[in-house]
Amino acid sequence: MKTTHEFEGRAALITGAASGIGAACARWLAERGIAELVLVDIAGAALDALDLPCETRRYVGDVADPALWQTIGGELHGLDHAVLNAGIADAAPLTDIDFAAWRKLMAVNLDGMMLSLQCALRIMQPQGSGSVVMTASAGGLKAEPGTAAYGASKAAVIQMARVAAREAAPFGVRVNAIAPGGVDTPIWDAVPMFNDLVGQAGSRDAAIAEMGRMATPLGRYASAGEIAGQIGFLLSDAAATITGTVLVTDGGYSA
Repeated sequence: MKTTHEFEGRAALITGAASGIGAACARWLAERGIAELVLVDIAGAALDALDLPCETRRYVGDVADPALWQTIGGELHGLDHAVLNAGIADAAPLTDIDFAAWRKLMAVNLDGMMLSLQCALRIMQPQGSGSVVMTASAGGLKAEPGTAAYGASKAAVIQMARVAAREAAPFGVRVNAIAPGGVDTPIWDAVPMFNDLVGQAGSRDAAIAEMGRMATPLGRYASAGEIAGQIGFLLSDAAATITGTVLVTDGGYSA
């Protein structure tokens, strides 16, 4: 347990909070004295299973559903921070992309991002303060075969963050994006290529380690906890004049 309490008395919204980077951010903020966490995820059982030493509000639903955000926006009366992290992955060459799969990915990664950002800014801007971090990806910066849908959605998130930063700055609200490369999270488990590699490598941990060695100059992927700490910095008062930026954290992959 950390002893610093820089977030004491504050409230934070986290989407995609049930696992991976979202759950790591919830724990990171709770360890630093956050008073209230507003947690959103479509996986209700996993969301309920999070054991956190602070007050929580838990909303189970699809981030691409406007009705969910109408409910959340109507019930929240103050918000200091937001980690907009919900996302899904898919991989296919452009010629093989199924349109329904394309629309599902865009709905979560882009529509859900816009709706959650809109909700957060509508609460923060009248307050005259707040900080938002949006989870993008190095895949939105560097082209790789098979990543057209995912990469396009994350490139759009980066541009949305930049526009939002310009619009929100006069209200004292900061908006930044983080662009991780490979991170050990459950999102990999839905990727057929990764499951093939697990079979070849003999275990999930071995597959993650092998991908890190192959894909990054540093020779490893990040943990969800490491990304949470970087997001925490962007949320914190220490990042006081940082807005409209993209923190690339990919072990040198996109250099």
